[in-house]
Amino acid sequence: MCKHIFYTIIIVLLNFSCSSGGGDDIIVEEPPQDIIPTDLNVSIDIVGQSSNALYGDGSGVTNFTASAINAVKYGFIVDNGLEQSSTNGTFQYTFTGTEGIENHDIKVVAYSSTNNTINKTETLAVAYYNGTPPVWADEFFEDGAPDPANWNYNLGAGGWGNSELQTYTNTSENVIVEDGVLKIIAKSDGSGGYTSARIKTESLQEFTYGTVKVRAKLPSKQGTWPAIWMLGADFSSVGWPHCGEIDIMEQTGANKNEVLATCHWYNASNSSTASYGLKTTITNAASQFHIYEMQWDENFIRMSVDGTQYYEIALNSALPFDHDFFLILNVAMGGTLGGTVESGFTQDVMEVDYVRVYQ
Repeated sequence: MCKHIFYTIIIVLLNFSCSSGGGDDIIVEEPPQDIIPTDLNVSIDIVGQSSNALYGDGSGVTNFTASAINAVKYGFIVDNGLEQSSTNGTFQYTFTGTEGIENHDIKVVAYSSTNNTINKTETLAVAYYNGTPPVWADEFFEDGAPDPANWNYNLGAGGWGNSELQTYTNTSENVIVEDGVLKIIAKSDGSGGYTSARIKTESLQEFTYGTVKVRAKLPSKQGTWPAIWMLGADFSSVGWPHCGEIDIMEQTGANKNEVLATCHWYNASNSSTASYGLKTTITNAASQFHIYEMQWDENFIRMSVDGTQYYEIALNSALPFDHDFFLILNVAMGGTLGGTVESGFTQDVMEVDYVRVYQ
């Protein structure tokens, strides 16, 4: 008898149904969609900013507010520094790096919940001073011509009453703001003459009493006559010397190791021009910046260099130093103080870092 061996094969089928039948449905979820922030707006409030203080009150404090659709947080980066995070889009920063008015870059980044970003960069000018800010200043932080809200020009030749040799212009060849400094450039014109510049605050910025600080580097070549000085605002009506003149700093063309301070006026008692001046030794005047300062009140005018006083004149009602004056910056060539111009002269420059007036 043959034996038959039966093998039973059980096959288990797993049925998957997508539409009907008895199996459970399996739901495949879509991956989350990226959320991208949009419409980033940034508002800036420089504390104290007004029509009279365009760059703030000198504290350097600045408030930023950012908003963007779909943003859950914001990052603020000042002058390429570390990013500061904010969940509500507000950020306050105090600019204290350098005294004066400086340009700064602020980058604002908006983040979504999926960490996508958009950003915006703003450039702003902010004023910061250590202590009481000046009532008026020019920090020369914008390249180009001097700010026309602060400066106008004397133009032309004619010796300017002192046998000077230059012709004053208002071109960038002779006066320009570059890299944060004002440059007044005296040049040979190639034909035996010279050009230079003389800028003034007449009818724009005039004041009675106060402290003036000018940080400057002077020309080095023989024959140049740089000056930081003031004339009475009534100059156009009463003339010189009746209006009064205050020379905060002058330098002769022959001795570049001294500077002079002088006051000039009209002496009615003998119908003559009167003056009183003193000088002081200075080193590296052409290679380093120094601060030339005048302190002026109803009783005295005092002059100093780098904080060291060397000049004082007592005032009285007979002297014309009790009314508005305006500032002048110039480089003359030759003349009574410039003297002989060195052979082969091509050009030289006075650089001014800032002019500040405190009251």
